[in-house]
Amino acid sequence: MDCRIVQKPAFDVVGRSRKFAEASEENLAEIPRFWNEFMNYRNGHKAVVRLADNEPSHTVTGSQSLGVSMCRAGAEEFTYTIGMEARVGAVPKDFDVIHIPAARWAIFDSVGPMPGAIQEVTKRIFREWFPVTGYAHPEYELEVYLPGDPSSNDYHCQVWIHVNEKP
Repeated sequence: MDCRIVQKPAFDVVGRSRKFAEASEENLAEIPRFWNEFMNYRNGHKAVVRLADNEPSHTVTGSQSLGVSMCRAGAEEFTYTIGMEARVGAVPKDFDVIHIPAARWAIFDSVGPMPGAIQEVTKRIFREWFPVTGYAHPEYELEVYLPGDPSSNDYHCQVWIHVNEKP
């Protein structure tokens, strides 16, 4: 699998969070349902977009639409946040601020309709890429959604995996 290893500065994500079971593949259906809820959430999504639009040229990821997984090895569940990269100001009610630290990222491209294409790339990263590299996965995974039609066969987005060299 092709990827780029890059160092990126810290940034904040404003969004809504939910916990999912780590060992279950039910999250492959539950997370897309969570996205539908988020996109239809009463004015909340629009409020976060307004926050993100205040500084669109200062983004680290190049996208305002992110899925953030926070998981630790051996944990029974993980937190998944849907949101936008934004400078933190007045955060809408029922929303969280997730601080993503400066980190080294393995960045993988995904092409195809959502959510299937990005789910398949993520599976391959853990099944094929990690076992043959010298990297460990400490905590964060990002789904970086780029402009375009997410239902299109040529839709392009990225998976960013927080990596450290294995000791």
